[in-house]
Amino acid sequence: MTMLEYNGAAYDGAMSDGARRATVVVIGAGQAGLSAGYHLKARGFVSALTDPEAERTFVMLDAEERAGGAWQHRWDSLTMSTVNNIFDLPRFHQTPVDPSTPSKVAVPAYFTAFEQATELPILRPVTVSSVHRADDDPDGELVIESSAGQWTTRVLVNATGTWTNPVQPHYPGQENFRGRQLHTKEYVSLEEFAGLRVAVVGGGISALQQLEEISRVATVRWYTRREPVFRGHGFSPEVEGRETIEKVTADAEAGNPVGSIVSYTHLAWTPYALAAKERGALDRRPMFTAIEPYGVREADGSFTGVDVILWATGFRPALTHLDPLGLHNDRGGIEVRGTEVVADPRVHLIGFGPSQSTVGANRAGRDAVNGIVSLLDAQLLDTQRLDREAARV
Repeated sequence: MTMLEYNGAAYDGAMSDGARRATVVVIGAGQAGLSAGYHLKARGFVSALTDPEAERTFVMLDAEERAGGAWQHRWDSLTMSTVNNIFDLPRFHQTPVDPSTPSKVAVPAYFTAFEQATELPILRPVTVSSVHRADDDPDGELVIESSAGQWTTRVLVNATGTWTNPVQPHYPGQENFRGRQLHTKEYVSLEEFAGLRVAVVGGGISALQQLEEISRVATVRWYTRREPVFRGHGFSPEVEGRETIEKVTADAEAGNPVGSIVSYTHLAWTPYALAAKERGALDRRPMFTAIEPYGVREADGSFTGVDVILWATGFRPALTHLDPLGLHNDRGGIEVRGTEVVADPRVHLIGFGPSQSTVGANRAGRDAVNGIVSLLDAQLLDTQRLDREAARV
């Protein structure tokens, strides 16, 4: 069993008999989770690991072995000059780094420095298998089953992101393909594709980045379900950014399944997109209809031989551990108001829907904590009122 760590030191207290308790449990310590942790501490919540009897406590359960969230798993060539802007964590400015630094190095280093400065109660590596209600009381506790034992909490902040839930499409004949198939999250570098025929499937940013790279050393075919849309101008955070957030928020609050941010913003003519275009790699093809042992059957019935299929098909929110709570509606979405889940206000989703971006994740962490404090204050007032009424009787 992997030894648990708390603030960089070994920790064995989580496996004690019986459930551990915290007023708030945060699942995940990426950008959104760290923001929530910061704001919880700023509002007076203390570590459930060191001061479990305090009035308001919190703990953060992170599945990773070290700081950095999903960033530590990005492919080698994704540098800080290529990634979308990484916004600062709350009140913690990033130290300038060489643009050629891999994001899998720079971002985890920044997160590590933030954790050391804030001393958040992060326990890792801890995987959460399920969350369920302790009873039928809508103000009762939630029970968290994890590799660090059982935890009970009054409020749950879920910040698990999407990296562990890749979209894996299935096409007829896929299991008979004699070549290699991999997903974006398994991509390492272009060198492993040198001299091969590669089918890149997907119309998002990662697909475009990996398409451009691989096309330097391999014969590439690009497949998408829909014709990709490129913006004819730059992206203005003040205008398009605000409009995009409004659209995603409207979908999330209507309980509609929310797509990736790029599905709302469309693609930009970045330097890597222009390089791919100049190389002739942006000759998009409609999706093939079947996969055969040595290639794919095109939409027009012709055959194209390929050695590798790269499924750059994106990710969905990693929320299966919340299934026992029944938060999804019949459309497959989860209705939220801000970060609060309408079906169960004890649950807040951050890094979800309109808060998928790094700046959105920061704001969502703050907004979730504001909502949690309001909820707990209201419950406290109700309890005090009932106590007064009972005393009069």
